[in-house]
Amino acid sequence: MALPTSLPLSMTVRLDDHNVSSFSRVAATFGTDRFGFVITPNVDHLIRYCEDASFRELYSGADYVLLDSRFLSRLLFMTKRLRMRVCPGSDLTAELFQKVIAPTDGVVLVGGSDEQAQWLTRRYGLKDLRHYNPPMGFIRDPKALEACLEFIEAQSPFRFCFLAVGCPQQEMIAQALKTRGRAKGLALCIGASINFLTGEERRAPLWAQRLGIEWLFRLAYSPSRLANRYLVRGPRIFMLLPQMRFDFGPRNLA
Repeated sequence: MALPTSLPLSMTVRLDDHNVSSFSRVAATFGTDRFGFVITPNVDHLIRYCEDASFRELYSGADYVLLDSRFLSRLLFMTKRLRMRVCPGSDLTAELFQKVIAPTDGVVLVGGSDEQAQWLTRRYGLKDLRHYNPPMGFIRDPKALEACLEFIEAQSPFRFCFLAVGCPQQEMIAQALKTRGRAKGLALCIGASINFLTGEERRAPLWAQRLGIEWLFRLAYSPSRLANRYLVRGPRIFMLLPQMRFDFGPRNLA
């Protein structure tokens, strides 16, 4: 499988060295006087990062870049002798709802169903959860995208805004909010985390997560949806990693 001829010969990805516990403390003190956003790269994100210049631009605007994948963490150690703590978006989302978010905090959820928003409200006793589910294809419809952005901005300042509309749509929303400069609070690009938290999708058992094979568990349960991502597209990471550099502190060196 040949690499795209347009792929840069070398590139650097910034990763912030946090686990769930350490970053939840950062998130808890972020405040509402400024805007920032969090992205949580996995293998698929890094492939997209290599092959899509516009996606690299989205990453450059992120305030925090947290390694989502235990598999990728192990791969970085095996191929580059780099140690990197892992902060899975699903675990971080659960931690914030369970231990950080107070009932009266302003929380915005973009994506997910009305039933999921109601479940979160009941489960965590939330009094100020604002939910918006944009229509399919909204990211390519200027009016629909503008409606989504205006909804989020109208809730500002918020403590947290959870963007659960998939990659790269959620990252595009976060970058647009930052560029416009109207919203204040911390936005988190969390993918399917709400599905796991509310039980709509089954999470891999802890032993599989710790071994870095959560992807295999998900593939077994949704082969038609995930086979291309994990079995066809995913292996590209083995060819791309040698061309990549990672920017983080010296304590990550083995």
